Amino acid sequence: MTHDVANPTPTRTTRDLDVYRLAIEVVGDVGQVLPALGAWDRDLVSQMRRAVASVPLNLAAGLRRLGRDREHLLGVALGSAAEVRAILDVAAAAGTLGAAAHAALDAKLDRVCAMTYRLRGRRG
Repeated sequence: MTHDVANPTPTRTTRDLDVYRLAIEVVGDVGQVLPALGAWDRDLVSQMRRAVASVPLNLAAGLRRLGRDREHLLGVALGSAAEVRAILDVAAAAGTLGAAAHAALDAKLDRVCAMTYRLRGRRG
């Protein structure tokens, strides 16, 4: 949180939001599974990096916007989260991602999506 000298009430920033912090946590978790994925398909690693980074980046941008811009950017974050989930499904099907890791990442992404849907519904 940031503090304004003239206004002693703390101001919430994007980094203070649970959805943003969880999306950043997912980036770190995905980074742990990339080496195994890269052994199977290096191109998929590049796609995964872009998709997983897109989630918090679009959350941060969208949460600072209003109206249709906000809805659009939060929608892009949701689309990127869906892409990450699909890549995780492919990795699990290919045997490069274990069931426990797949389930844990999918559960976190499900929470990110649920929180983002709620934020998207608010008129900011």
